[in-house]
Amino acid sequence: MGFTLQTLAISALAVTSYASPLIHSPRAANTSYTNSNGLTFNHFNGSLPNVTILATGGTIAGTSDDKTATAGYKSGDLGINTLLSGIPDIFNVANIAAVQAHNVNSGDISSSLLLNLTHTLRTQVCDDPTISGAVITHGTDTLEESAFFIDATVNCGKPIVFVGSMRPSTAISADGPMNLLQGVTVAADKNSRDRGALVVLNDRIVSALFATKTSANTMDTFKAYEQGSLGFIVSNKPYFYYPAVQANAKHVVDVSNVHAVPRVDILYAYEDMQVDSIYSAVKNGAKGIVIAGEGAGGVSTDFGSAINDIVVKHNIPVVLSHRTVNGEVPTADFTGESANTKIASGMFNPQQSRILLGLLLAEKKDLKEIREVFLKATVA
Repeated sequence: MGFTLQTLAISALAVTSYASPLIHSPRAANTSYTNSNGLTFNHFNGSLPNVTILATGGTIAGTSDDKTATAGYKSGDLGINTLLSGIPDIFNVANIAAVQAHNVNSGDISSSLLLNLTHTLRTQVCDDPTISGAVITHGTDTLEESAFFIDATVNCGKPIVFVGSMRPSTAISADGPMNLLQGVTVAADKNSRDRGALVVLNDRIVSALFATKTSANTMDTFKAYEQGSLGFIVSNKPYFYYPAVQANAKHVVDVSNVHAVPRVDILYAYEDMQVDSIYSAVKNGAKGIVIAGEGAGGVSTDFGSAINDIVVKHNIPVVLSHRTVNGEVPTADFTGESANTKIASGMFNPQQSRILLGLLLAEKKDLKEIREVFLKATVA
């Protein structure tokens, strides 16, 4: 499945101190060229970095007839070219090739789409020495999942920056234009390299490995509670708190030969939870299961026995995460038979655990190997 490319070249009018290209093209300013990947840059300015934007839709491209509406709007209604035309200051930051990859609500993003996006990023960004980085516009409801996926599958050192908005483009004080401007600025900044995928919204720069949406409504929503932000943006200049470093919990997955991600279901733990839910998940085709457990991955005694049964009889990995907004699941809570069957998610929440488990299954990892990967994110 390929993307339909709609390229937009943006003329860069001035050089800023924080936007340094990886490699400059030997063309004069205000010329036009199409690179080997079919991306066209009109009015090209060779003194500025090149950034690719892959647009997928979401609230940032949403519209409503009511300028006060922050609900009930049409998501993914505007194309990326239209969004960029309303942000003239972005022209001073980088030469931009814009690709309308999709235009959907983020709830319609799938693992097959993300695999395709991974391959596109590798060929059009990672393998092209003239491209400094990429920006992905995305709906915020599942942005953290897509960002986590791309962080695990695209690992070339170049910044891959996810941006979105909490208000549609037609709303009074819409946050999308500033977020997109800041996202391009971060992607063009040489100090953003070797930090993995990033999430940039509301002046914050957060690692995609730990970012989570903390509010369904407010603009200051993407945070990493325990790990903290990587940096912030003031007057469209990024500031990082410390040099680039890779997190101990990060696991890179090679999906070059992966064409599908196995199904992994998330089950929510609660009082009176029935054990038939986990057997139903297996019967319906789940190849892995994540439990959003009570507290630090807790489940009832009966459900714990059902987990052991599923792992032993069906060889299906079960990861215990937490339903709380924050926290870790330690391995010390799993004793006896559970020590050999249950896998602690550590610092990963249920949605992150689901993606990681699916990718590990796509790599054909066995239970022991899967446990070892999660142990990198787990406390004792």
